This record gives sequence, structure tokens and C-alpha cells, in this order.
Amino acid sequence: MDLYTSRPTLIRQIEPMFRQKGAHVLDAPVSGGKTGAATRNLAVMVGGEQEIYERIKPLLDAFGDKVFYAGSVGAGSVCKLVQNMIAHGIRQAIAEGLTLGVKAGEDAESLWECVRRGSVGRMNGLHEALPRTVFQGRFEPPSFALGLARKDIGLATELAKEFDVPMPIANLAEQISIQGMNRGWGEMDSNVTFLLQEEQSGVEVRAPQVDPDKAARFITTHPDAE
Repeated sequence: MDLYTSRPTLIRQIEPMFRQKGAHVLDAPVSGGKTGAATRNLAVMVGGEQEIYERIKPLLDAFGDKVFYAGSVGAGSVCKLVQNMIAHGIRQAIAEGLTLGVKAGEDAESLWECVRRGSVGRMNGLHEALPRTVFQGRFEPPSFALGLARKDIGLATELAKEFDVPMPIANLAEQISIQGMNRGWGEMDSNVTFLLQEEQSGVEVRAPQVDPDKAARFITTHPDAE
């Protein structure tokens, strides 16, 4: 088992070499950092033969509390890279938002409490909105219209200009929302801008089998949850 985070192509090149020698290879990168490793609060994303995965899963369960099968060899590495890339993007957005708020006169703790208790902190977009809109390919009726989202992010970038706060991620998000508005999507759900990324990438991200109601209850991230 390769627990390291590396290129999916590497493990896919290694796997046939081991198979020729009668050995099996699984890529099983972990997510949770040093704290997670110390407390067994680790996600383990596994790629390889499912039969082998089932055989060694008890070993994975010994150090990971969220072990799941991702698919064929290399799938675990793909999942890990996507997860970390999203995490870095979110971290930058949080940095922009909190520095803007502090420079605009608010204290850091109040801003943090506001963000973590709102839809961002509860991960509503990931657990409920994404399965309800993008996975279904359906953006009407809107939960939060793109026109409103464009207005709000425009007000935020305007405030950033007033206080000379650099906002690279926010500015990019604003430009993408403007593209969506120019497509005539203002009355559709704000997640409709996902279609722009799909269009440029040449793929569709659809999972109609995911029940939005069940997905919303999958993980609670509410600060007061027991």
C-alpha cells in the first residue's frame, strides 16, 4: 500500500511491475494531517483491485476512521489531489475574507463565528447544494440566484478596493459570475456557473443517483453539534 500523495500515473506504472512478481499494489493516500494520524481521524482513499481492498480493509481501519474504496489503481491518488487542491483554494478565500473583514474594522473572532455558523461553515454548498443542482443538471428553481450572488461578491470586491485588500480569488469569482450573467443565467441558481467550468473542461459532473436530502445529512459541521 502506498500511503504517499503522488502522481496517479506513477502508481499506475508501478502496479504492473509488482503484478508480474505476484504482488498487489494499492494507492491509499490519507487526509487528516499529523493531528488526524495521532487521533485516528484520517480519511483513507483507496485505489486498486476491490477484492484486495476488502481483504486488507481491517488494516486500514486500524489507523483511519473514514476508509473508502475510490476505484481502480490510481483513483485514490486522484481523489487526494482533488481534495487538497480544493482545500488550498478554500484556504485562500478564507484568508481574503478575514483580512478584508479585519481591515474593514471587525474583530477576527466575530468574523470567524459568522463564517463557521453560516452556510459556508456548515458546508451547505458541498453537502446539499451540489447534489441538488450540479449532480442533477438542474438549476431552477434557484435556492440563491446568480444575480444575487453577483451583487454580493461585487459589494465585497468594492469594499476590498476601498481598504486596499488584494482579492485574487474573489475577483476571479466575480468575473465568472459576470460571465454567467451575460449568458442570461441571473435568475437561475448561483451554482449554474459550474456549467462554464464544465464547458471549458469538456466534461459533465453528474451523479443523479445521489439523494440531495440524504447527502445534506451525511456530515454535520454545525459548531454546536454534539
